[in-house]
Amino acid sequence: MATDFYEALGVAKTASADEIQRAYRKLARQLHPDVNSEPGAEERFKEISEAYEVLSDPAQRAKYDRFGADFRRVPDDVDERVYAGAGGRGGGRGGGRVRHARAGPGFGDGFDSGFGGGFDGVDVEDLLGGFFRNRGSGGPVAGADQEAELELAVEEAYRGGRRRVSFAGAGERGYDVDIPAGVVDGQRIRLAGQGGRASGNAPPGDLYLVVRIKPHPRYRLSGRDITVELPVSPWEAALGATVPVPTPGGEVKVRVVPGSSTGRRLRLRGEGLPNPKGTPGDLYAEVRVLVPKKLGERERALFEELAAVSDFDPRRT
Repeated sequence: MATDFYEALGVAKTASADEIQRAYRKLARQLHPDVNSEPGAEERFKEISEAYEVLSDPAQRAKYDRFGADFRRVPDDVDERVYAGAGGRGGGRGGGRVRHARAGPGFGDGFDSGFGGGFDGVDVEDLLGGFFRNRGSGGPVAGADQEAELELAVEEAYRGGRRRVSFAGAGERGYDVDIPAGVVDGQRIRLAGQGGRASGNAPPGDLYLVVRIKPHPRYRLSGRDITVELPVSPWEAALGATVPVPTPGGEVKVRVVPGSSTGRRLRLRGEGLPNPKGTPGDLYAEVRVLVPKKLGERERALFEELAAVSDFDPRRT
């Protein structure tokens, strides 16, 4: 596997966010396990997904550019100068931050999250508790709030449901979490009292799961709206047709109006991500006209006949 995220996606270090996104989508369509069963394809797909996850996040990208392969060893809430002076071991400033929590049973990937990646064998909560106790406040100190990134596939965000999630780090901790149907990227799920431990009789902190919806080779999200490519044949585009469209909630039918060209967007109202508190998102099927790679003798004759009788010129429309 490539050790450099830019190399994994085949882009320059100066690549824009759009260039990184386009590179990922192109590779994801080629390597996704649903379409590519060749040896090594699944590992490459995981590799480019990790690269995209980091490089598409401005803060993580900046951190990666500064620290390289060791960027995950730098806690988000620790001054970089302190971290550098401590040889990559740094201390906290009031709260632990749990990083990159992945889905456990029912999500497909196994929860694989630690405390910043740089606290090998160190209990972060004990470390922070000691920090507060040693300040000589003399009284109870409330526990610190913590965050974890919860990665979900588009389909998982659509369905929601009760899940068992766990964090690996300074001891294994597991929780039963109710994930609302239709959660969006960046939404926070609060687990009251599950954050940092307190001293004395003070209350513990809260744990917030920050939803991160993973890039998908088929669906593109904008808030609750979903866009999906809709491949159609030339005759379906010209004559109109009713064709199936895959959605996270299952297959639906859409009417392709006669005379549709590539790029036309067909709106399916309410077929995007659900919204428990309001209007659901919409799904947009984006027409993509495809032609046969190989023509049979009769097909070729019909296309030649059409070319002879038609006065349509796509370069003059």
